[in-house]
Amino acid sequence: MSIPKIEIAKGVKIPQVGLGLWLVRKDEDVERSVGAALEAGYRHFDTAQIYGNEGKLAKALEDRGIKREDVFIATKIWIVNFAPLLTIPSFNRSLKRLKTDYVDLLLLHFPVTLLRNHAWKELEKIHQDGGAKAIGVSNFTVKHLKELLANCDVVPAVNQVELHVYLQQPELVEYCREQGIVLEAYSPLAHGYGMDNPVLQKLADKHGKTSAQIMLRWCVEQGAIVLPKSKQADRVLSNIDIFDFKLDEADMAELKGLDSDHRTCWDPTHVI
Repeated sequence: MSIPKIEIAKGVKIPQVGLGLWLVRKDEDVERSVGAALEAGYRHFDTAQIYGNEGKLAKALEDRGIKREDVFIATKIWIVNFAPLLTIPSFNRSLKRLKTDYVDLLLLHFPVTLLRNHAWKELEKIHQDGGAKAIGVSNFTVKHLKELLANCDVVPAVNQVELHVYLQQPELVEYCREQGIVLEAYSPLAHGYGMDNPVLQKLADKHGKTSAQIMLRWCVEQGAIVLPKSKQADRVLSNIDIFDFKLDEADMAELKGLDSDHRTCWDPTHVI
């Protein structure tokens, strides 16, 4: 199955759906999830230092003979490594675990007060040296982005945030669009919250899809990159079967009414 790509930086295109690997820690789970994703047609894999599975992802890809240039790999710098003397060494350890000499996308995992701007300068160095084809941030609010844009040399290519029909973040979506920052939606299925909502079920029936596919398609309609995760092969396949239909204006209006500022993960809005 073919997955569309979005250009996030000069010469860097990212598949619009990737496999999220948060909380996929056991060897057999990573093996099964990545294997199912590759079989389904995924070529974008999202990991992080704190996930503890960078090396397991590398092994799963290696075991299947996947060439490095045929996959898009993203990882994230964990907050304990934001100090200037720790960021680059920690990234080098990530490269070693991933068995590669570059990543396609490198992110700061959270807008840590005082340290985030220093850490971004380290990412700019990594980017300049070719260690990361593109760099970005995660969990940054409009406030954090404005601060960063006032001090950076490289504009973040992406901002990876929790985004789904129950947490639509219209101000952040619009600001990132204005600044040319592509949004990545993690937890796009809200960990199963509200999957039985009558609006979702009605639209699923209308389009011959599942409620989960309607939620994922909503993210696509925002222009976002989508990072669902699953260990089950049928769901891994279902999660990319979202490009043969579109949500019309009436559908989007109904889904807009589901926004309830409901977070299923951490809340960065109060970070100064």
